[in-house]
Amino acid sequence: MRIVVTAKYVPDINTERGFSEGRVVRTAGEGTLNELDENAIEAALRIVEAERAAGRIGPDEGEVVVVTMAGPDGDVALRKAFQLGVDRGIRVSDDALAGSDYFGTAAVLAAAVRRLGDEAPVDLVVTGMAALDGLGSVVPTLLGAELGLPTLNLAKKVELAEPADPGQRVLTITREIDDVTESLTAPLPAVLSVTDGANQPRFPGFKLIMAARSKEIEVWSPADLGLDPAVAGSAGARTETLTAAPRPARPEVELVTDKGEGGVALADFLIRNDLV
Repeated sequence: MRIVVTAKYVPDINTERGFSEGRVVRTAGEGTLNELDENAIEAALRIVEAERAAGRIGPDEGEVVVVTMAGPDGDVALRKAFQLGVDRGIRVSDDALAGSDYFGTAAVLAAAVRRLGDEAPVDLVVTGMAALDGLGSVVPTLLGAELGLPTLNLAKKVELAEPADPGQRVLTITREIDDVTESLTAPLPAVLSVTDGANQPRFPGFKLIMAARSKEIEVWSPADLGLDPAVAGSAGARTETLTAAPRPARPEVELVTDKGEGGVALADFLIRNDLV
């Protein structure tokens, strides 16, 4: 069982974020592994562990590989992935990739998955439901389209069924969309995205934290992937940020002392702000 997880280095959600020249500002001191990608890593680790427990693979078999597209600062995300227990970390990096939109990102990640597939078969590609910097939630679908694989999105529950045919594994997910609960299946290989309700990411153990500091991070370039530079970066972007402005400052808090007319003041506030 060989699983590739795509992960993203994003600005810390608790820090002040902004744009510069139409791009999200990213600095090493404020970046981290996308929180929703921790659920993807956990899902991948659990699948491999379940396969070992069921005896379908040996105790030393199974691999979880994390791939990210980022500059050198992206190593922060990969180090965190190592702490969670992944086996291998790869950063696809090149100045020409700066400014990639969703389509370019999916093309680059798909090229990395294909190269990994040239080494050994990839059974499953797992992603988080979204990246917390852009919240586009479209890369999993675009990635599946690039790879030509069935895609199961927004999984809250993931099961890899006992194969009726040893040569064909089937993935089943449960997802909740609005008031509807759906059960979907797809044969492997496939692309899977999981929600933050799919699992609770494990807490890194001390041994893994220490090992993550020195673990090798492989760096691949677009040329290593045989990727046409025109499909990614600013040159290949199909979208463009035209303007960006700082978030408006919060208005001052209006404190009302209730002297028997607090209900009237509250009603006036709700009406004045079209909240009724």
